[in-house]
Amino acid sequence: MKDSKIFWIGFNKIRGIGAVRLRQLLNHFGSLESAWNASYEELRMAGIGEKTAQSVVENRQTLRLEDELALIEKLGISVLTWDDEEYPKRLREIDQPPPVLFIKGKLEEQDDWAVSIVGTRQKTEYGRQVTEELSVFLAQNHITVISGLARGIDSIAHHSSLQAGGRTIAILGCGVDQIYPPEHRALAERIIQSGALISEYSLGTPPDGINFPPRNRLISGLSLATVVVEAGDTSGSLITATFAVNQGREVFALPGNIYSPKSRGTNRLIQNGARPLLDFEEILQVLDIQQVASKQQARQLLPSGALEIALFEVLSREPLHVDDIQAVTGLPVEQISATLVMMELKGLVRLIKPMTYVSIREDTVSYEVNQHD
Repeated sequence: MKDSKIFWIGFNKIRGIGAVRLRQLLNHFGSLESAWNASYEELRMAGIGEKTAQSVVENRQTLRLEDELALIEKLGISVLTWDDEEYPKRLREIDQPPPVLFIKGKLEEQDDWAVSIVGTRQKTEYGRQVTEELSVFLAQNHITVISGLARGIDSIAHHSSLQAGGRTIAILGCGVDQIYPPEHRALAERIIQSGALISEYSLGTPPDGINFPPRNRLISGLSLATVVVEAGDTSGSLITATFAVNQGREVFALPGNIYSPKSRGTNRLIQNGARPLLDFEEILQVLDIQQVASKQQARQLLPSGALEIALFEVLSREPLHVDDIQAVTGLPVEQISATLVMMELKGLVRLIKPMTYVSIREDTVSYEVNQHD
């Protein structure tokens, strides 16, 4: 683990230092190491406020960051920050992404295609059945299932995905070393083997009620879409749906009995514009992710090379015919065409009409990262 991460871990433990103030410190000092060693007056000049500056000064005298780092490594926990290329790209898109993520398990490329399933703890038999079948469907289509490890719908979603051989990610409202509810410890261990536990909270953070609404923004933020299975009028799942809407993500809601308290929230979501979940296939169609398995296989079979790089540099948002690409690169048309087919499966380019392609610039970041792997 990089030595510089120790300061990210340190600031993450100080109350009052969130995404906004951490960004202020980075902009002012250039690094968190410089900010950590700054005087009270220098911290005040960074614009973080008197109380927060005093809190930094007081906490850094008592925090034993070397011990914290040693515990993190002992427990096999990885730490990702804004500085890391591996930081989930979808989270970078949300408002105030968490500066630090603690991960137990492993994130994989497949997790770029993820759907969250959330719902009430007091599920009905109807909710249980739909959650099981939906989770299995997503797993069979190589879609990662994300939820919150809570009782009820969340745990069913995790369990069913694992049973189907899929991947699943649990977002916690406590430290990743503090499993809640405690009866889900065995489930958490299974998730670690086929996915990951993720939290923005430092180790040892208890499952305080105020932590769960903020963690819901990570559930939706990591997902292409959020499915609300069952929810009452005040369910936390409705908070997740609201975050998803604000993040520009799709929201599906399961229609329910109008007399059932467990369906009041989902029926209201539909009334307010959420997509009714009537057919699981519609999720793949709306998100345009029917070819996930093919894309994943192509990424594994054909790593980025000089030819892909050459073609990607030529392509842009403007349509370009294969003959024009050949004129620029001097490469044989057959070689260009074969490579472009593989690049389309990888999600790097799109065929818009016969032998005419455009690049998909929203995937440029992941493509450039692959070049340096």
